[in-house]
Order: sequence, then structure tokens, then C-alpha cells
Amino acid sequence: MAKVKTTFFCQNCGVQSPKWIGRCPACGEWNTYVEEIIQKEETGKGSWKPQGTGVKKTNSPQKIAEVNYEAQARWVTGDPELDRVLGGGIVPGSLVLIGGEPGIGKSTLMLQIALILKGKTILYVSGEESEAQIKMRADRMEAKNPDCYVLSETNTQQIFQQIEVLNPDLLVIDSIQTLNSQYVESAAGSVSQVRECTAELMKFAKETGTPVFLIGHITKDGSIAGPKVLEHMVDTVLQFEGDRHLTYRILRTSKNRFGSTLELGIYEMRAEGLRSVANPSEILLTQREEVLNGVAIGAMMEGNRPLLIEIQSLVSPATYGTPQRSSTGHDAKRLNMLLAVLEKRGGMRLGQQDVFLNVAGGLRVDDPGLDLAVCASLISSYEDTPVSEHISFAGEVGLGGEIRAVSRIENRIAEADKLGFKKIMVSKYAVKGLDLKKFKIEILQVSKLEEMYQLIF
Repeated sequence: MAKVKTTFFCQNCGVQSPKWIGRCPACGEWNTYVEEIIQKEETGKGSWKPQGTGVKKTNSPQKIAEVNYEAQARWVTGDPELDRVLGGGIVPGSLVLIGGEPGIGKSTLMLQIALILKGKTILYVSGEESEAQIKMRADRMEAKNPDCYVLSETNTQQIFQQIEVLNPDLLVIDSIQTLNSQYVESAAGSVSQVRECTAELMKFAKETGTPVFLIGHITKDGSIAGPKVLEHMVDTVLQFEGDRHLTYRILRTSKNRFGSTLELGIYEMRAEGLRSVANPSEILLTQREEVLNGVAIGAMMEGNRPLLIEIQSLVSPATYGTPQRSSTGHDAKRLNMLLAVLEKRGGMRLGQQDVFLNVAGGLRVDDPGLDLAVCASLISSYEDTPVSEHISFAGEVGLGGEIRAVSRIENRIAEADKLGFKKIMVSKYAVKGLDLKKFKIEILQVSKLEEMYQLIF
């Protein structure tokens, strides 16, 4: 009987060690090393073998100016949100990893893409569902693709055998943590298995030019499960976010070798699948029958995309002991800073007030350009005076009570103008050099919180 070979892997970064150690020397985390059984691959034996004569090609260095390059057109999927996030469509031969919370809609999104890509042969491989279960989900969706094939399999060697027979144009793996390779004897989802299976799929994608989408699990802290090297190996890392109890989902990119990482896509979850939201600002703004106090509209940037969202505040006297400070969708520390600025620079006595702040629509925001809208919302609730529903805000508030300029102010103004707002309040330092005559909206320029208070209240 052959001796079983084992080694230790860091579950955080994937570094290998011949023995157990308490602290990983690479990432500095404690107690992350686990023992795994390994089996080295035989010489000349590979998991993916391209069809051909079997003659091994020897690579030699080339001058970069002499490298032959043919521009390949991206595939437009028909989903404008995904195309935007990917940088214009799917790049042939790319390896894309998409992660998110359980039940957020990762599998739904990938199955939907497989069904709307007409004229392409799609292979959807699932290690978590049977073919019948996938068909049940596909029946709820409106799109139908006769060239979409499904396969319930977890062994990579069996998957590659089916790939050679089918020769698909696009491969979807759901999910990478369920796959296992026969050349590694550890359990599926372990560091060595995830790394080996991803390496096999990467080799397949690069040699054949077939784009591959990997669905990945995440840990309890929100990061992609498995070794960090997984994110380094792929070309694009997408993150599917949102509260699964709400209808809206946000698709972000944290890494993209073929496009910008500033783009994002917004979806609405429905019974028949995910619907692309072309104009999210109209949906995020509540349609109210009456004007309420404590509500202000802020113009923010999510990547390169301007959004107008509703900030809701409630300021009331603290009845029981220490005043509460609660924030939903907004940074609690920044809220405390703005409260301190309003009390110190604005003379508002907020020390004995309960303060609750909510970003409508279930979004999580961190744009400092919303500071002015947050302050207007807090003052409105404190003074019990509503803010006009025809005005929006875009500005950062400094510790001295000054209104500072924010980035992409022209895009924020244009979004407010497009949605029919009559006024937008910005820092007077942000509009220098802009042609304000091309906007129909009235632009209020302020430099301090006192000026904002005088104009609004």
C-alpha cells in the first residue's frame, strides 16, 4: 500500500507548509492551517488535453512587438447590466468568478444568461442541483435557448470528457467549491481542490478560447471561500450583493483585466428571474403623497453611475438613558461625525437625542457626497420642517462645517436634471469651470452649513 502523502495548507491564503504552524507567515492569520491529503500528478498526465496530434508545443520568448494579436469582439449577452460590469460583454477565453450570499441569485443570473445567449452552445454544469431541478428553475424564466445543455457532475475529468463531445461556446460551473479532481485526494471545497480545479478550468479556457463562469461560495465575513489565490487566478471577480429579503441586487466588480472596476449593475428579483434596472434612481426614490420631514434626496456615485437615493432620518428626545445612534445602509462612524459637526458648528443640541438614519431601497452607501443630504435630513427631522421634494443635494461636509467639492459633480447634476428636480445644492468650489447654462436645473452654491440652513429652512 502506497504511503499517504499529506501537507498543511493555510485556509486563508493557500500557502503550503510541511508541518502545522500556529501563525501563517504569509498572511499573518492564526490557526488557519489544516492537514490535507495530496496526490502528485504523474508526469505527462494532465486533466485537460486539447485535441490534436499530441505533440507538445515548446514556448520560446518573443519580442512583444512581434506577437501576433487578433482583436476578438466581445460577446454581447443581451443583459445590459452584466455587459456594463464586464466592460462591454464577455471576452472569449476569459475566466470569471461570481460570488455572493446564499440565495442572492447567483445561479439564477448564470442560468438566465445561458438561456438568453441565442446562437451559442452553452454547457451549464451544476454540482449542487440535478438536471430536473435546473429545468424547474428554467421553466420559470421567459427566455428559452435550445442550445443550452445541463450536466449534474462534480468530477472535473468527467466534465472535460463531456466538453470534448459537446464543444460548448460557454461553460458555467455551479459551483467551484463542489468540484473535485482525481489528482488531489482531499475533500471537495478544500484549498488544494479549489486551486487544482480552477487551474484545470483556466488551462481549458486559455487554450480553447472558451469563456468560463465560476460561481463561488463566500465565508461568513463576505469574502470568497477558498484560497486567496483563487481570485488572483481568474480574470474577473464579480460580487453579487443585496439583502435577499429585498427585491434589488447589485452586481459589482472588484477585479477586471478587461475593463473598469468602477461599474456596477442593478437588478430586480422577480418570480420569473432577474430584471435589469435601466434607471435605478426612479425606483429608489419613494413616491409619496405628502411631504414628510426628515427626508432628503442625495446625488451619489456608484462607480461611474450616478444615482439619486432617499435619505431618511428620525431625531427624537432620548427617553431611556444613553441616546441611541442607529444607521442602516450608511457608515455609523460617519453619522457620528456629522452629528458632532452639526452640534459644534451648527449649534444644534443633539447630545440628548435618539438618531436613526436609513438609506431607502436597501442599499449600502459610502459616498462622502451624501454628507450634505444626510445633514439636511437630520436638520429637517430635528426642526420638524420638511425639505422640498424638488431639491437634491451633493456635497461633502468637513469638520469645520464647510461644504467641500465632490467628484463627478457634472454627472450628479445631470442625473438630477434628468429626473425633473428643480434645484440641486452643491459646493461652490465644485462648479468652477463647468458650463452651467446647459442644465435646466437651478444650481444652489453654498460653502458652509449655515448657508444651506438659510436657503432650505
